[in-house]
Amino acid sequence: MNNILLVDFGSTFTKATYINIKEEILLTAQSYSTVEEDIRIGYQNVLASLNKKAKKTLTFDKVIACSSAAGGLKMAAIGLVPELTVEAAKRTCMGAGAKVDLVFSYKLIKRDIEKIKENKIDIILLSGGTDGGNKEVVLHNAKLLAESSLDIPIIYAGNRDLQDEIVSLFPNKNDLYICENIMKHINTLSFDDAKEKIREVFLKKIIFAKGIKKIETEIDRVIFPTPEAVLNAATLLSLGTVEEEGLGDLILVDVGGATTDIYSMNYGLPKKVEIVMKGLEEPYSKRTVEGDFGMRYSALGVVSKISEKEIKEYLKSGIDLVKEAKKRVSNPSFIPISEYDKLVDNIIAKYAVSEAVKRHVGKIEPYYTSMGMMYYQIGKNLQDVKLVIGTGGVIVNSSDKWSILESVAGEGGIDLRPVNPEFAVDERYLLSSMGLLATLDKNLALRLMKKYIVKRDINETKK
Repeated sequence: MNNILLVDFGSTFTKATYINIKEEILLTAQSYSTVEEDIRIGYQNVLASLNKKAKKTLTFDKVIACSSAAGGLKMAAIGLVPELTVEAAKRTCMGAGAKVDLVFSYKLIKRDIEKIKENKIDIILLSGGTDGGNKEVVLHNAKLLAESSLDIPIIYAGNRDLQDEIVSLFPNKNDLYICENIMKHINTLSFDDAKEKIREVFLKKIIFAKGIKKIETEIDRVIFPTPEAVLNAATLLSLGTVEEEGLGDLILVDVGGATTDIYSMNYGLPKKVEIVMKGLEEPYSKRTVEGDFGMRYSALGVVSKISEKEIKEYLKSGIDLVKEAKKRVSNPSFIPISEYDKLVDNIIAKYAVSEAVKRHVGKIEPYYTSMGMMYYQIGKNLQDVKLVIGTGGVIVNSSDKWSILESVAGEGGIDLRPVNPEFAVDERYLLSSMGLLATLDKNLALRLMKKYIVKRDINETKK
């Protein structure tokens, strides 16, 4: 098996990477996705681009893919306490490559069921209660879901004591999946089983609902939601393997048309003895996704975070950010050609990155004790992370890419952003494909990432 094709069926672009394992030859190409018409059209277009680059008709021993087509994997997370089981449910969904469109805590009401219908949720993750803990609220939520007309797979990952009762509530057992409690004990996460169930449902049902079924005879298998493939690649790049050394702690910034995803590979523990961790434990490999920050569908969400003073300053220089954001929302396939449009995209990207990283990193909160001032750390301390990698069209194609990535950095203090990191760019959109390749050959995937991810020259003047 020498020739492998790795495909990422995205909502906007279908990206393909051809690998010759024996010679470590790598070719990449992309084409507009054609999900609304027939996904095979975009796939055939990207194959034609690869053949043109190779100057021959390529043949493949294996074709594997990931997908975020038709909006990706949309989930609703249901828990009990917002800071505990609800947060645990959100992290589980995002770690499995999903976009968490709805979050519910405490008891569901009928209006919540309507919201789930309106938002066209793909999978519901129902959690709540530690093992041996709360039963009443979890059972109430399960009954309301069971009595509704929702035709959506439900994954139960709550109080183990309720598993038998939960199963008895759902007559159609094919749409209910039982897994380990994601929070068996307070502040301790156990989400591997739930993530595997999410992936199982994604493979069994969701990818076919997104139009991928039309192409199943032309590929061997779809194995991940795209963000999970990227998370796997980033983890591999950070930790390495027994044979190949990784790059160590890092942050990955992925700016898309609808979301801005931040990945951090670092435990983020406190650096000083007077600082105490508060809240849920943090995983080494963490993903957060900001559905209101994007370059096209969510451009207005980005602009809404810019201060009125800054908006007026841009207006004085001839840039109407609100008008430009509306233009991009109404035309998600918009590609900047003029220098003006490229400048506007760069401005939106900087704010998207800055705000998304601000939500991802931890913070320090002071509190008073009988022994004097102490501090809580909530979330990850990423100040010592020395490498930030950027990906996504606006970063890869920008002449101002390093300035966009500099929006990640902070100056220390209570803001736990990285301080003075190095920057690199995934110029060939390799990360999702390397996450796929890692299922076949981790060492090769790692070598290719280390070879093709481009670091900024330390002699290059910062813009």
